[in-house]
Amino acid sequence: MISPLNSVLNSSTVAAVKPLAPSSSTDFQSMLNSAIQSVESSRQNAETQVAGFLSGEGHEIHQVVMATQRADLSFELFQGVRNKVVQAYQEIMRMQM
Repeated sequence: MISPLNSVLNSSTVAAVKPLAPSSSTDFQSMLNSAIQSVESSRQNAETQVAGFLSGEGHEIHQVVMATQRADLSFELFQGVRNKVVQAYQEIMRMQM
């Protein structure tokens, strides 16, 4: 039996979503930058796989599909985390002092 989450998500995607320790804003900025770079790397890998397949370089179709699905899932995960951060920020802004 294939483990769907282990085969689709790589460790860099999961590492980008680890909870933050409340130390400083530069930590948040570096975590955000690494998450963006991870998503972009995943997208570039998928784009390279598709281009290789279309040019006949010998890429297998299942590898291409897995790369594109991995890129799609990492983007959706990043977008979901971003939405939760924006919701938390909006909730904090609605609090009365």
